[in-house]
Amino acid sequence: MAREQGSEQAPAPAAQEIARGSRGPLMPVPLLRGPGGSESLRTVLVALGANVLIAVAKSAAAVVTGSASLVAEAAHSWADSGNEIFLLIANRRARRPRDRAHPFGHGREAYVWSLFAALGIFVAGAAVSVTHGIQELLHPEPADHFLVGYVVLAVSFVLEGVSFLQSVRQARSEAEPLQRDLIEHVMATSDPTLRAVFAEDSAALTGLVIAAAGLAAHQLTGSPVPDAVGSILVGVLLGVVAIVLINRNRRFLVGEEADPRIRSAALRALLDMPEVARVTYLRLEVVGPRMVFVTGDVDLTGDDTESHVAVRLRALEAKFCVSPAVAGAVLSLSAPDEPSLSA
Repeated sequence: MAREQGSEQAPAPAAQEIARGSRGPLMPVPLLRGPGGSESLRTVLVALGANVLIAVAKSAAAVVTGSASLVAEAAHSWADSGNEIFLLIANRRARRPRDRAHPFGHGREAYVWSLFAALGIFVAGAAVSVTHGIQELLHPEPADHFLVGYVVLAVSFVLEGVSFLQSVRQARSEAEPLQRDLIEHVMATSDPTLRAVFAEDSAALTGLVIAAAGLAAHQLTGSPVPDAVGSILVGVLLGVVAIVLINRNRRFLVGEEADPRIRSAALRALLDMPEVARVTYLRLEVVGPRMVFVTGDVDLTGDDTESHVAVRLRALEAKFCVSPAVAGAVLSLSAPDEPSLSA
């Protein structure tokens, strides 16, 4: 508790001096160079603009054609539009500076608001689509003006593709330093807004294909059953996406350690510091999008007095906190019999 309270106070003069003269040991570590919120904000804004335009177009087409699949797609796009608002709130609130009540910042708020967005996909998207599809099976109604539906679906595919490409661009730029493939990074990243937009756009593009197939089958057979089945399939797809997103946000909210590759890079950086003889424990816990809290046990070089060792530990913590991606650091002395960690 004493160490945690101390994190709100100014570091010792020696720590300040070292921190000013160093770029920090974690600055070269991939994805720990800073929160990088501007790119995520751009990704969410592109998705919001595309989804609002698509939702209006799909709603109009659903009224004109009477297609169950288009009704499901309209509900999907309106749900996505509302969810982007949650993601904008998540992005803004997570970047608020730390204060006395929140010494490690507000990063985890991103997972709270992203969880609300995932629930929105499940309720406003999946439930509405499945319910409408079932109602259409029980009380079928023929559709018409199929050309309008096809045009709207094609335009929607282009707009969704623009948003999807923006999320892919961001994901690839972040995945490359960690030597991850695209999907692996999207699932593992601590940025919930990137994951949500990527998942929503992927589901949207797949849903558009399903809706087009359902609409075409309706036109060819004259039966509204394929159209209703398309609506149900879109709802099931959204339900699966929502469950995946809910689970990922839940895991980050309860506390998850950073990627092992990031931990290994941080361990190598720590062992390369001249004042560190060995490291016996190191944990990087994710506390927000691209934000970690560092705890560790180290053995310092030399044989100093207890008071001098305390000053050196504070200075070492200050070096870690130079990185804008480090919300805080607590380092303790290793016991003599503890095994050393190797990078």
